[in-house]
Amino acid sequence: MTTSEPGRGTLRLAVAQSTVPEDPTDPANLRASGDEIRRLMREAREAGTRLVQFPEGAITYPGKYVMSSGIPGTLTAADWDRVDWHVMRAQAQSIADLAGELGLWVVLGSIHPLTPPHRPHNSLYVISDEGTLVARYDKRYLSHTELTYLYTPGTEPLVFEVDGLRFGTALCIEANFPELFAQYEQMDVDCLLISVMVDDAARASLAPAYATLYNQWVGYSVPAQFGATAPATITAPGGRCLARCPADTRPALAIADIDPYSQDADIDTALRHARPWRRTARAGLYDSHVITRDARSNTRTSF
Repeated sequence: MTTSEPGRGTLRLAVAQSTVPEDPTDPANLRASGDEIRRLMREAREAGTRLVQFPEGAITYPGKYVMSSGIPGTLTAADWDRVDWHVMRAQAQSIADLAGELGLWVVLGSIHPLTPPHRPHNSLYVISDEGTLVARYDKRYLSHTELTYLYTPGTEPLVFEVDGLRFGTALCIEANFPELFAQYEQMDVDCLLISVMVDDAARASLAPAYATLYNQWVGYSVPAQFGATAPATITAPGGRCLARCPADTRPALAIADIDPYSQDADIDTALRHARPWRRTARAGLYDSHVITRDARSNTRTSF
């Protein structure tokens, strides 16, 4: 990351803490979440943001019992025919239309239906500032419940670019699989967008950990109903929190600038020293320095 790189500029990121309904069988729930998402999009644009990230299942994230095809309150295979997919698509399209009107990139959690009888993906939609769905990330690592009763896993990472900056995406439980984030580092990602649907302070602590380990910005988006435990945040390369939503259940935005040329001492060190050095270290730096025929090195049972 040097100042000679073409096409790279500062990007203002907003990370949303929005209310995520857990019953997709109620069209009123879907419309209410769509209304809230669009309101937060307008707020984000008024604040000068270029990209806004929403939680996992922002339009709706079904409770594991809500979709059960069996006796109410039991955990069985989901009955996806109960979802009003027409309203779901209408809300997604309305959000995309507004993105084009505002000139705003949107990363939005949603359920993505497949051809019956296949189960849907748990996805993130990437909507451009022209209002076009340009990419979709499908959650690759599912929980036991998700895999057994709800979703079809995805297979590929997703990297997309906005204003010359590279963004990687992950969903919820995937934060517990560091190999995914090592892969994104190898793909030269500048900022990780982790969207979750969980009330878990421990998982939220992984966002600054990845920012520290891989020297990337990290957006961590949570539902408003869980904001009191672990609010939405933006973390700088090196692990410093740049912005945080209020620690309560109100819908809100955390907003900060992603600046690859930042002169802040911690960001400068992370981007221009720590990240290149760690890449060099991983690429065989130590091979020529290893000694294989020294008894003092090989014997590990004497002082």
